[in-house]
Amino acid sequence: MAHEPFELRVVANEDRDYGLALYQRPLSDRRRHSDNGQWRMVVQVSGAPLQSVMDQVLGTIKQAGYRPSDLSGSRRVPFALDEQLGVRLGLLFLAVKPLRKIARMCEISEHVRAMTEEEAYYWFSKTTNHEIGRRSQKAMRILLAKE
Repeated sequence: MAHEPFELRVVANEDRDYGLALYQRPLSDRRRHSDNGQWRMVVQVSGAPLQSVMDQVLGTIKQAGYRPSDLSGSRRVPFALDEQLGVRLGLLFLAVKPLRKIARMCEISEHVRAMTEEEAYYWFSKTTNHEIGRRSQKAMRILLAKE
C-alpha cells in the first residue's frame, strides 16, 4: 500500500474536532513508484459537510482495508487509498464542501455514490483542473442537486 496514489489525512481543528484532507501523489512519482515528490492537496473538508458524508468516508476506509474505528481525531498515519477510492472520495468532498444545506449535501452524496466509475473519473478530472475547476464544481453541484 506504500505506492497508492491517494492519502486521506486527519487534520486537527482548534475545537477538539477534526477534518479530513485528501492528497494525491504527483503522476510522475506514481510512474516511478518513488516518494520523492510533494503530495498535492485535492480538498480539505470539516464540519457539517464532513458529517453529512461520514457514512461514505467510513465505507471508503473499510474498502481500503482499514477498520472504521481507525478514523479518529488523534490519528497521525494517513490512510492509503487506491485510485478508484481516492477519485470518488475527492469528488464527494469537492461537491459538498461549500454547501450549507444538509438536504443538498445528502442528495449530492447519494448521486456521487451512484455514479459509474467513468462518470466519477470525468467529473474528478474536470473539478480538479486548475483553470476550470471551480466552474466545474458548481456545474456538477447544480446537475446533481437538480437546481
